[in-house]
Amino acid sequence: MTVFVTGASGYLGRAVIGRLLERGERVRCLWRGDPADVPWGDRVEIARGDVTDAGALRRGLAGAEVVFHMAACVKTWARDRALFDRVNVEAVERLLEGARAAGVRRVLYTSSFIALGPTDGRVADETTRHPGDRYRNDYERTKALGLARARAAAASGAPLVILIPGVIYGPGALTDGNHVAKIVRDFLRRRLPGVPGSGKRLWTYAYVDDVARGHLLARDRGLDGAAYALGGEDADLNGVLALLEELTGVPAPKRHLPIALVKALGAGEVAVARLTGRVPLLTPGVAEIYDHEWRISSETARRALGYETTTLRDGLGRTVEWARRDLLGRRA
Repeated sequence: MTVFVTGASGYLGRAVIGRLLERGERVRCLWRGDPADVPWGDRVEIARGDVTDAGALRRGLAGAEVVFHMAACVKTWARDRALFDRVNVEAVERLLEGARAAGVRRVLYTSSFIALGPTDGRVADETTRHPGDRYRNDYERTKALGLARARAAAASGAPLVILIPGVIYGPGALTDGNHVAKIVRDFLRRRLPGVPGSGKRLWTYAYVDDVARGHLLARDRGLDGAAYALGGEDADLNGVLALLEELTGVPAPKRHLPIALVKALGAGEVAVARLTGRVPLLTPGVAEIYDHEWRISSETARRALGYETTTLRDGLGRTVEWARRDLLGRRA
């Protein structure tokens, strides 16, 4: 059986491919970069191109029985805002159309907690719909629209399973999707200037290996048309930083930065980015994310798939060990 994977170069994509290869499965990756940079060598088949390329999708889908569609534009900012729509919305529809034409048996579409909207005092699950009244950034907006397209396709009978991970963290490639690992690295180097806002907003943290395993469980045990949230442990940022201090011995930052100040700093970064093209370190939209709760329940995935989760202490401990090795390797 050929398994076709989009988003292979991404943080989660690499983790899912690793698990597929461990099981001896035949994997074909959509890869837009240099084939020499493929981390699995000749253990995977390569389809050159990206998800905005209809021809590349056709080549990748040909003869595939299962598709993991994990490609997404996870950037905090792009000069061309339409990039988010092309990758996170239009490519979902294009892939589903191509999969239907190619006779693919099952498509697993990876969404995100952010597509459900902020929870603020409640807990979201697979049935939660984004209110659509406002979006903090283009990533949230387009992931919500992409999820709506996927849900419509599932309701129309497409052999589609939807997966909604929480805030994914853990060792792995330092891509835009590996936000927590970057925080851990900055924490170890004492480069965190402070805590955005109160630090009391609860997020659901999902360890990357759990989420990758959840994808395979959904492929093997999930029902067509169903959605499964893949979360983990809830924690606020104060708790995460306190745990990092306990695990590392590095003092956690104590200063709290008002969200209005963080947004203003982000606006300055975006203004510079528009002039220079340099990717901003922060945007007002990212600052606003820290002013909300993002919680999801994995109960459906636990019952239906046998999904299991790693404690935040264990997951952050492994992330710290990996980050230390990575930093030492970069200094060598």
